[in-house]
Amino acid sequence: MSTELDPPQRDRWARLRFSIIGPLLAAPPASGELSAAIAALAAKAWRHPVSGLDVRFGASTLERWYYTARAAGDPVAVLRNRLRGDIGRFKSLTPAAIGCLTTQYREHPGWTAQLHFDNLRAALAGSDSPLSSYPTVRRFLKAQGMFRQARPKRATDGALLARDRPEQLEVRSFEVDHVSALWHLDFHHAARKVLTRSGAWIKPMLLGVIDDRSRLVCHLQWYLDETAESLVGCLRPS
Repeated sequence: MSTELDPPQRDRWARLRFSIIGPLLAAPPASGELSAAIAALAAKAWRHPVSGLDVRFGASTLERWYYTARAAGDPVAVLRNRLRGDIGRFKSLTPAAIGCLTTQYREHPGWTAQLHFDNLRAALAGSDSPLSSYPTVRRFLKAQGMFRQARPKRATDGALLARDRPEQLEVRSFEVDHVSALWHLDFHHAARKVLTRSGAWIKPMLLGVIDDRSRLVCHLQWYLDETAESLVGCLRPS
């Protein structure tokens, strides 16, 4: 089972390939012995970097890896799997299909990918536009950020407008370009009450101050009230 700390498959393949031909680079065989050394490596079984099962590689494949790595400045990086030139593109999706999917998602963001595919098939029926496969449609929706959205509990016009409003705004992790140029602060009401020295049960409030750019929490302090005096006391130098 893979974890978040596992390297990408491209890196795992590169490390396996380099571990196989690395000894040939570190200790090159004598003249005329390279073919025998590669044949010996081809006869061995290696562990697949993804499935973990035994796998073997042909002599011609190992020879290609060897010469590719020997001529490269970074022999490990050059042995990575090449990225497809059409990655992120969907050649099988026609402009009509893309327009239909975009309209469907705008009008029905709560639909599943299967429902989008079924309606796309119905919309393209009888037209000259070919129908792509379901995996292609699903990958297109994911690549465009068209994820399924939960329908508001109260599907009023105002609730729907509030849900769709962030899509029309620029969303950034910060608003200013310099540290300490802008701070945000707010009082957080605790979930539990505490007993004061006077014997009263009250809910304390945590005042937090965070820097907009660095996301550093500059100050945290508990107070018994949410007043301007408490706020000024937090910002006043001690």
